[in-house]
Amino acid sequence: MTFNQLYHFQTVAKYENYRKAAEELYISQPSLSRSIAALEEELQVPLFEKSGRGVHLTKGGHIFLEYVDRILEDCRVAKSKMQEIASGGGKIDIGYVFPLASHYIPHSVRSFLHREENRNVTFNFYQNHTAAIHQKVKSGELDVGFGGYIDREEMDYFQILSAEIVLITPKGHQLEGKEMVSVYELQNYPVIGYDRESWLGNYTQQLYRRLAFQPNIAVECPDEHSIVAMVSEDFGIALVPDIQEIDPQRVNIHRLYDMELEHRVYMFWMRDRYQLPVVKRFVEYMKEQGAVERL
Repeated sequence: MTFNQLYHFQTVAKYENYRKAAEELYISQPSLSRSIAALEEELQVPLFEKSGRGVHLTKGGHIFLEYVDRILEDCRVAKSKMQEIASGGGKIDIGYVFPLASHYIPHSVRSFLHREENRNVTFNFYQNHTAAIHQKVKSGELDVGFGGYIDREEMDYFQILSAEIVLITPKGHQLEGKEMVSVYELQNYPVIGYDRESWLGNYTQQLYRRLAFQPNIAVECPDEHSIVAMVSEDFGIALVPDIQEIDPQRVNIHRLYDMELEHRVYMFWMRDRYQLPVVKRFVEYMKEQGAVERL
């Protein structure tokens, strides 16, 4: 069974007439008849039956046509995608952590797409914790990830952002009015933490072990939005990166005077895996944006 045979079959089914199908295909009618006959012999099922001066699909022919239409459409789409890639377009699959969702990723991607050479580029977005993003980059589901650093030799990393880690408390809290506080204040109040499976959840648990105390974790949250919401309603205090989502109208923001803590965000990709030209162009574009920015 060849591609030409499938296309010949589809064309005959369209016109229900060998002569008209042969004219569209620019081949002789005998050649077309031989092609269909060979296909029927291979399938061991008659695909057409005579009807006056034309032909009609048999029941088997109708079933076969459903698959042939699907196959040829997939081939058309595949060819179109390859032509798109060859002309500098294509799809980029990226994953990123929650703090990048409100501004950094949307702004960076839109700026990239505004360039003339990227007019045929599309993006697929995936938002999750760092570990989940790493796994999808490793499996090939994602081309590029953005998140915390996980030491994996098979990946390349490029730092793109950093954010100071601060302590936030609810309005009216005992620490209100203090610009700087001690990290050990976490021992004195309930704490709103990150999910332990997240990069920041793992980071803060390591910090507590280093400080030799375990705070009273009231609840664990997936992202800064939910942490700010819990803190603002006086369920506890929290360590968070000082990002745009931390609204000083809702919570108090305190810097730490006895520790310098920083959340660094990296762009990462598989080191030895082939990348489409458009993915390479996106990676280089992100690198060219300059020095590490503050979140």
